[in-house]
Amino acid sequence: MNLRPIRTRLRVVAAAALLPVLALTACGPGTSGAAPAGAQSAAPTDDPVAAVRKVDSAAALLPAGVRDAGTLRVGSSVGFPPGAYYPNGQDRPPEGQDIDIADAVAKVLGVRLERQDASFETILPALGSGKYDFGTGNFGVTAERLRTIDFVTYINDGQGFAVKTGNTALGTKITDLTQLCGLTIGTGAGTTFEATLTAQRGVCAKAGRKPYDVKVYSENAATLTALQQGRIDVTMSTINGLRHQAAQPASRTTFLGEFHRLDVGFAFKKGSPLTRAFQAAVDELIADGTYARILKKWGTSASAIDTARINPSEHT
Repeated sequence: MNLRPIRTRLRVVAAAALLPVLALTACGPGTSGAAPAGAQSAAPTDDPVAAVRKVDSAAALLPAGVRDAGTLRVGSSVGFPPGAYYPNGQDRPPEGQDIDIADAVAKVLGVRLERQDASFETILPALGSGKYDFGTGNFGVTAERLRTIDFVTYINDGQGFAVKTGNTALGTKITDLTQLCGLTIGTGAGTTFEATLTAQRGVCAKAGRKPYDVKVYSENAATLTALQQGRIDVTMSTINGLRHQAAQPASRTTFLGEFHRLDVGFAFKKGSPLTRAFQAAVDELIADGTYARILKKWGTSASAIDTARINPSEHT
């Protein structure tokens, strides 16, 4: 008997605007109506990036062509606070931890960013084609990605789980994927979460239990909608994102703790000449205290790193 779980890939068309709590009108077969909505708390108003100035020693590490052009193109995945989201609607600039760190790095290097919103799963492939100079989107450093992507780390985040508030079937923490056997898990397309669930799909069969089912969404908002409407039992996403989401009463989710830590970094095509400059810029921000102020602003101080690294090995 084949006990391999059925992977259902749901591609969800992005709505014209993301509501701040990531609640969207439901879409997909067998659904109707709208997901419960509520007001996301306003984004913090302090601006630790304002005082950042160019550091010539770091800027000198950029290729001459980049220094002359004065711009870098960044593919940015926006849609999940506190990393990057639209607290004031899509007609206003995005905000978040990733936005602040990238903007601060750009100021240290004396360049301007040309930010292009992109769906998470499209950014890494587009780096190789030259569409973007680098990408942001809480990209975790994995052995698989290191084959084709260079990273410069700026935080330590990782993988976690959440359920709809009131669901106590999984207890308070998930430490083993066999706890998910027989359940439906929602996660993001092209993520380390999808890769982990796919790679470990046989754990339930080995335990003699019913396999878990994985539903993959292109938007975090759609994952939250599915959880609220009971179409999935649990979500797998970033530690910081799920913790932040659970802190918003309107989301009605409960964070089930850390499952696996991962370094997170700016992503570049393999062999990019930009990595040393970005590493130096992040280290400058750590040294002058800007980095700590950005993380404090977004409530992610527990994810701080001591120094930026280029292509570290994946955490085991």
